[in-house]
Amino acid sequence: MNWTEKYRPSSLKEVIGNKAAKEALLKWAREWQEGKPSKKAAILYGKPGVGKTTSAYALARDFGWEVIELNASDERNREIIKKIALTGAIHEALSIDGKYITSKEGARKLIILDEADNLYEKQGDYGGKRAIIETIKVTKQPIILIANDYYNLIKGSGAELRRLCLSIEFKKVSSREIAALLKKICQKEGIVADPTVLNEIARRCDGDVRSAINDLQSIAFEKKITRDMLAYLGYRDREREIFMGIRNILKAKEMRTAIREAWRINESPDNLILWIDENLPAEYKHIEDLASAYEFLSRGDVFLGRVWRRQYYGLWSYATELMTGGVAVAKRHEYRGFTAYHFPAWLRSMAASKQYRNVRQSIARKIGRVMHCSSRKAMEMLPEIKKLFANDDLAARLAAKFELSEEELEFIVGEKAREIFKEAEKLRKMKEQAVLFNFK
Repeated sequence: MNWTEKYRPSSLKEVIGNKAAKEALLKWAREWQEGKPSKKAAILYGKPGVGKTTSAYALARDFGWEVIELNASDERNREIIKKIALTGAIHEALSIDGKYITSKEGARKLIILDEADNLYEKQGDYGGKRAIIETIKVTKQPIILIANDYYNLIKGSGAELRRLCLSIEFKKVSSREIAALLKKICQKEGIVADPTVLNEIARRCDGDVRSAINDLQSIAFEKKITRDMLAYLGYRDREREIFMGIRNILKAKEMRTAIREAWRINESPDNLILWIDENLPAEYKHIEDLASAYEFLSRGDVFLGRVWRRQYYGLWSYATELMTGGVAVAKRHEYRGFTAYHFPAWLRSMAASKQYRNVRQSIARKIGRVMHCSSRKAMEMLPEIKKLFANDDLAARLAAKFELSEEELEFIVGEKAREIFKEAEKLRKMKEQAVLFNFK
């Protein structure tokens, strides 16, 4: 389970940082509870990961309010907002036990419009801001707008929102508070963590609590976190670059734009396809778009299979173009706003294993011994050597030559490891017998 969800605060008191913002939000909610709000809506704004959405939901739980949410995945034009947000805003609510209670008697629904700064006044969102303004004017229920870019929200036809709403800024959370939170999570997970590592994670995340928790989980694959694991965090910068590249690919409107982005991030096609496969469902919300995109992705995978079988790497470009440009133009809808992407689950499960690293190092040592080079140099050559194992006969001879174990072969060839290992064992015995025969 993702730790950002597992340890999401259930009460506003549990949200770290932004004391002034939380107090302002709490005061606004109490005014609503008393039936005398000075502002009918609040805007929570600030950079991603500082607790805006979490605070809104925690507030609803604290006051026992039902939540109605619209987010970036919805087609938030004027009619959609009228249908959902306005309807919820002007009608009464039910209590937790299902009894009808009027708003005057204290029943509330909290209407949350997440990523409200993506309500562009064009195409599908035409009139979206105006519909929100109209909703705020007549609402009988509290409304919270959440935005990363405050000025994008209030510009143009959204200017009136500044007057109608209570604007609350959420600032970066201090590294000290984030480090303390990471320590609590480690205690609950039974993890022994070097405080230096926790402080470094807190410093690197730049006030983004969600990012810090994700970083912690990415290295917490054992029950002990040591300083040498900071080297893995060095990959996070590369990982963020890939996240940005995947976002640009999936949001691209033209094939050439997506293909150009794929070449820019320079990730190998066999890894790139895993990144796209993992994050497609998060980005493409319409089932037709998703089905069409996966059709292109599967064709790209076919070309990757041909690369490994035929050892013809000229086909990589076809695979890349299908899995990026093809996927990009497969969609018929435009998806705006921020989408939370994830590291490929398969890659994480493999890379997060200490055993995985040990196996790689063991293979590199054996290759280095045979090829008269250092383990470090052998590690660099490992991707190319793995390609040689696509041929089963050659794979068995190489396995025998390098004296690879079945576990090491599984790292290289996957499910075929047992079969190749048996052939390699036969070759080793034949070699031993030949040596004995020659000796005699």
